[in-house]
Amino acid sequence: MDRSAPRDTSDVRQSILENGQRIMAGKGFSAVGLNEVLAAAQVPKGSFYHYFGSKEAFGEKMLEKYFEDYLTELETVLCSPGSTMAQRLMTYWQHWQETQSFFDCQGKCLAVKLGAEVADLSEAMRLALKRGTTGIVTRLRVAIEAGVAEGSLSVDGDPGRVAQSLYQLWLGASVMVKIVRSTQPFESAMMTTRQILHLSP
Repeated sequence: MDRSAPRDTSDVRQSILENGQRIMAGKGFSAVGLNEVLAAAQVPKGSFYHYFGSKEAFGEKMLEKYFEDYLTELETVLCSPGSTMAQRLMTYWQHWQETQSFFDCQGKCLAVKLGAEVADLSEAMRLALKRGTTGIVTRLRVAIEAGVAEGSLSVDGDPGRVAQSLYQLWLGASVMVKIVRSTQPFESAMMTTRQILHLSP
């Protein structure tokens, strides 16, 4: 491969976003300088502003890309054939537990890592977080409604509120897992989730 050949613009932008997501998921937004991200992406510093107007604009696009990928993965799980909606939902939370532990989450836990930090730093990034998490809750609501309709689960009250409560439960569990350095909060969240959806242990 000719390393002197120019890289495609979309590839360069994607590389900056992917490396930024991976690094910031581990260190946070404020603690990471652009030089570290650009070095990992092998992009000259002077080229950054060709793709992003500022670090804040980069953060907003990074969050949008993160949620776009997350929602694609979520929809894949929730549309998997050969299982009930209750089983698909439990598969989603099992995957959450496996990928968002207190070990290296490899860029998978960006919302958990950056949520509180960037919501106070940037209105644009806060709104990106809000849009992304709203998209997740909406898809969970639709899945819960489908599960109720097919009879594989049941809930007390409005499915939208149940979906929001479950997402908040798992966000909180993710934070606690990092604090206590144990997966016990996830085990509690899984048990509570089964109770809320009226599923047997």
